[in-house]
Amino acid sequence: MKKPFMDADFLLTNEAAKDLFHNHAEKMPVVDYHCHINPAEIAEDKRYENIAQPWLAGDHYKWRQMRTNGVPEESITGSAGDREKFQAWAETLDRAIGNPLYHWSHLELQRYFGYNGRLGKETAEEVWELCNRKLAEPGMGVRGIIEQSNVRLICTTDDPIDDLRYHKQLREDPSCKVKVLPAWRPDRAMNIEQAPYADYLRQLSEVSGIEVSDFDSLCAALSNRLDYFAQNGCCASDHAPDCAFYCPAPREKLDRIIADALSGKPVSDEDVRNYKTEFLLFLGRQYAKRGWVMQLHFGAVRNTNSRRFAQLGADTGFDCMGNPLDASALARFLDALDKTGELPKMVLYSLNNSDNEMIDTVIGCFQGEGIAGKLQHGAAWWFNDTKTGMEQQLTSLANLSLLGNFIGMLTDSRSYLSYTRHEYFRRILCNLIGRWVEEGEFPDDRALLGRMVEDICYNNVKRFFGFEV
Repeated sequence: MKKPFMDADFLLTNEAAKDLFHNHAEKMPVVDYHCHINPAEIAEDKRYENIAQPWLAGDHYKWRQMRTNGVPEESITGSAGDREKFQAWAETLDRAIGNPLYHWSHLELQRYFGYNGRLGKETAEEVWELCNRKLAEPGMGVRGIIEQSNVRLICTTDDPIDDLRYHKQLREDPSCKVKVLPAWRPDRAMNIEQAPYADYLRQLSEVSGIEVSDFDSLCAALSNRLDYFAQNGCCASDHAPDCAFYCPAPREKLDRIIADALSGKPVSDEDVRNYKTEFLLFLGRQYAKRGWVMQLHFGAVRNTNSRRFAQLGADTGFDCMGNPLDASALARFLDALDKTGELPKMVLYSLNNSDNEMIDTVIGCFQGEGIAGKLQHGAAWWFNDTKTGMEQQLTSLANLSLLGNFIGMLTDSRSYLSYTRHEYFRRILCNLIGRWVEEGEFPDDRALLGRMVEDICYNNVKRFFGFEV
């Protein structure tokens, strides 16, 4: 029998799945432990004039599909009006069968705007008017949207030189019902091969009060800022290396590499690997000492279209999936930390889904006593957070590790309407578990399964990061 379009049992194809979702997953709060939203917008309770602003501004997922549909750049990131851009997106959706953006968009329309129809070319005007009326109502600023989404805690993504003023403001604001914590993202200090590196180190020197001229002084400056972030509630880091590498180097070579970069000399590929290896090892040890979680996002090939990069800059939809990770290099990096007792809790993500099984076998080599799931295989990320990609990641984790210890989903988004991604994930999770039950692969113990689902959706992530919510 044909199922209705995205009804209450959307993606739930068996009775066990429906029970697990509606009676367990659906009610659990959200901890969004990695995203790219701006804490200033929460502090200021930003409002939107129309639906195009929260939906299309900064959303490179949507921009890619609009370009694929032949939409002129003027109507994507250019000076075209918001109504024109929204129309272009609506018409693109008509061709987006099988794409998660189709599901995400309609979940957002249902949950935040009460629209249960189909957005497309013919319905764009009615959806535009409905959403804009809704956005004008009280409680539809970003804080209201967050509260509607049952979000308890958000970790933003913050540079070591950030003063964290908005995190402080939010912490002291009794009207803010969500905890907003910084997460340490030192990529600009890591990417020594990029032109802004020398300028960035000068900024780091200024805010830390430590003149950075060699590797020891760099570590001292970073330690200073780590202390500052810790004072402001930070307990998580995030890094985005292109690939896995392990190329340690002596201190004198690192000092020479930094001196070359500060003077504007080019650094070789070998120098880059040496520097980044020691940089990440230093920070990994710091995280272990402080009890922080280290997140590593591997495998993005960024800014592939040089013409568009020059025109639009980074994070505009011109990144792609990289090659599979070097398992040996990843294992040697983890081993270097583990053998001295300085391996922190970690979450490993790869943009290449062919790395799923490799990651799950590598993390099994370095788990720790007394910490369930000390090393985590992170949720299906970016190009993989599709229905198929999530099922593949969950199945690999179940096959080769312990799915019951998984810390669940994150938005990795710049949009406050993206919390429905947690619902999307939870529906897929419950359906997968329900299917295993229906097929006799696991006992139909609803109490046990219900606790497991609640753990994956909420309890495990609180325990893993040590969040107090």
